[in-house]
Amino acid sequence: MAEDKVYPMTKEGKVKLEAELEDLKTNQRPHVIEQIKIARSYGDLSENSEYKSAKNEQALLESRINTVEHMLQFAEVVDDEQTASDEVSVGKTVEFKELPDEEPETYQIVGAAEADPLSGKVSNDSPIAKGLLGHKVGETVDIEIPDGVMHVQIISVK
Repeated sequence: MAEDKVYPMTKEGKVKLEAELEDLKTNQRPHVIEQIKIARSYGDLSENSEYKSAKNEQALLESRINTVEHMLQFAEVVDDEQTASDEVSVGKTVEFKELPDEEPETYQIVGAAEADPLSGKVSNDSPIAKGLLGHKVGETVDIEIPDGVMHVQIISVK
């Protein structure tokens, strides 16, 4: 059997996943069960599109519940205070600029489970995060990205 993966996440990310799991189990699951009961009452299940749709929705829901439970079981809440205050680590927000003269960008590095690039949260598995992790303020870092190499300077870490 393959080893279970550890899911690094912030305290906030774990709380958010726990809330999602609670919602999935207490709100969404009963709703889907009710949809299945209603669709079943329509008769012949072999030609009942409502029933098939509800069963598909149930399968997706149960899959998500299993995934979230697994991530929470193997969650590793990161303590960003265990690293130097000027060192990039999971849970910290880093500001950097692409060299020679691009505008500064700011991202919080989080575990994959809570990544949301549109909200400025990038996964620790992303090429940019991987390239920045472990480096300190003032350092110039070469980050391998799909399009080549990105040269950045770390401006601040919070």
